Amino acid sequence: MSGQERDSGNAAGRAPQRRPRFAPTEHLASEAIAAYVDGELRMNPYLRAAEHLARCPECAAEVEAQQQARIALRQAAQMQISAPHDLHDTLSRIPLADLTGNGVDDMSRGASFLGLRTDSFRFPSSADRDLSSDSKRWTGWWRK
Repeated sequence: MSGQERDSGNAAGRAPQRRPRFAPTEHLASEAIAAYVDGELRMNPYLRAAEHLARCPECAAEVEAQQQARIALRQAAQMQISAPHDLHDTLSRIPLADLTGNGVDDMSRGASFLGLRTDSFRFPSSADRDLSSDSKRWTGWWRK
């Protein structure tokens, strides 16, 4: 192949360069972008991220958005922000839990508070003795 055939790609003698396409797993993670913007990366990861950002417009846009968010948060931190005057009164009016209840009701109340279904907490009754012995057999096996 002659030099003239190789240089026919464009006027400058080089083939036009296309930006590489990255798979979704090859992009910078959001944690890496935040660490990059905050200057928390060590030198080698920083250099790898900078090299990737030079070739990836998607990640470069994410870094730009993260930088804008960082600037906005820093500006907001300089503003005087105060809680509403009646916040303490409002919080003090929240009813407190009954601490003198029996164990099963307290578990149900706590479970519903945590977003768990209260009917999933079942305690074995005398009719369920054979089921509870079966569960003891399996828990004994698990502990071995």
